Amino acid sequence: QAQLVESGGGSVQSGGSLRLSCPTSGYTGNSYCMGWFRQAPGKEREGIAAVDSDGTTTYVDSVKGRFTISRDNPKNTLSLQMNSLKPEDTAMYYCAANDRPLRIGNRGPYYLPCTLTVDDYGYWGQGTQVTVSS
Repeated sequence: QAQLVESGGGSVQSGGSLRLSCPTSGYTGNSYCMGWFRQAPGKEREGIAAVDSDGTTTYVDSVKGRFTISRDNPKNTLSLQMNSLKPEDTAMYYCAANDRPLRIGNRGPYYLPCTLTVDDYGYWGQGTQVTVSS
């Protein structure tokens, strides 16, 4: 059973930095999508960054150039480096994982790109709070 546990959240002032970590013990998929999502009070959960098993990354426009997602494979840890934080980044942050979708095409099997869609991820952590004050 995969267990994802986020850590590293906290309170910072606008312009500050935080680094979130998420050990992904128990998740043994070799071809995977892993992502970071966030949910602000009164809003839907949104995907902000994803990385696949080939190292390809995807970001939502609002965090491009400020956040960096990475995965340390030997340590089975997913990370999110957040710089130049803004008050609108305040939210509960979640890490998530899933097997990368595989399709069979005319030329054989191929993997689909990872998405930032909540429903495409089946394994979730409990979340860590990030609060950015102005």
